[in-house]
Amino acid sequence: MSNEIFTITRKSLISRARTGVIHTRYGDIRTPAFMPVGTRASVKATSPRELEELGADVILGNTYHLFLRPGMEIIEAAGGLHKFCGWNHPILTDSGGYQVFSLAATRKIRRDGVEFASHIDGTKFFLGPKESIAIQKTLDSDIVMAFDDCTPYPCSEKEAEKSLETTTRWETVSREQPLNPGQLLFGIVQGSVYRELRERSASELVILDFDGYAIGGLSVGEPEEDMTRCLEWTAPMLPESKPRYLMGVGTPAQIREAVALGIDMFDCVMPTRLARHGSAFIGDGETIPVKAGRYANDHTPVDPDCDCYCCANFTKAYVRHLLNVGEMLGMRLLTLHNLHFYLNLMRDIRAEITSAGLAENTDSGG
Repeated sequence: MSNEIFTITRKSLISRARTGVIHTRYGDIRTPAFMPVGTRASVKATSPRELEELGADVILGNTYHLFLRPGMEIIEAAGGLHKFCGWNHPILTDSGGYQVFSLAATRKIRRDGVEFASHIDGTKFFLGPKESIAIQKTLDSDIVMAFDDCTPYPCSEKEAEKSLETTTRWETVSREQPLNPGQLLFGIVQGSVYRELRERSASELVILDFDGYAIGGLSVGEPEEDMTRCLEWTAPMLPESKPRYLMGVGTPAQIREAVALGIDMFDCVMPTRLARHGSAFIGDGETIPVKAGRYANDHTPVDPDCDCYCCANFTKAYVRHLLNVGEMLGMRLLTLHNLHFYLNLMRDIRAEITSAGLAENTDSGG
């Protein structure tokens, strides 16, 4: 199954999982895909060259943070976000909606957007769908996210419905805004943990005919079984011929489960954040605290079964030493390891679907 944007190459015979390719101006994105998070035009503790060597097809940038610093004038003068950060591959930018959600104490929601105070110096700003899309147009990202209202957890069904009405209004306005040639626009399904609202949101957004669809408002504190139910309700309602993106998720186990439910794209700060706190992913997705004292004299790799730069050249004892004396290299090595783990996980998932699945397009690779 193929359109100009998304080619499905293989479908699982035992689940809704599929492999595919998202086609963008800056290259193809192999799906299922994990997107390292580059909040401020940098994936923390890594360089673009290292990300390329790790096999990342796409990274994520943060509209809210880049709008505040360095500001659009500087990025526009650089020729867009790709040139500014030296990443010559696809970039997805979020809309800023989640960051406004996280600033609930200092925001005021209006019909046409949100008034909020900068977390840096308290300066007052306004961000709505028109402003968000204009910022992302200046950033010139490959995948632009519509502006939405992310609900907290818990919230009542009445509160979630009011938020959903706001989201649909803002995403409708987002769809009407001009973009640069080749930029793709994804809508975001909301509705908290309520089935009727999730299905209503999906139906309303499908009518707007976005280039792809994200499922938002999850991984905000809800029980994991609620997340799974939301995916089971929502994913089948989104067009099969377009990519589906689960925002902000998650653990390796959550990613595997979501892929089986038909999700194609993921992002999460977990691999880089846990690395900075001294933890490493190993095995099937468990973590070990490399910074712990029990590894002080452990001269084995972080994961003996891993072939990343960290594990091929260094030991737990050495990495722990770096972390405990504050040497930056320790965080860098664990970050490279954790990103390798996540990107290798996606390679394994794609290979599993390809080897056991039904070919959808025999002219394309998996």
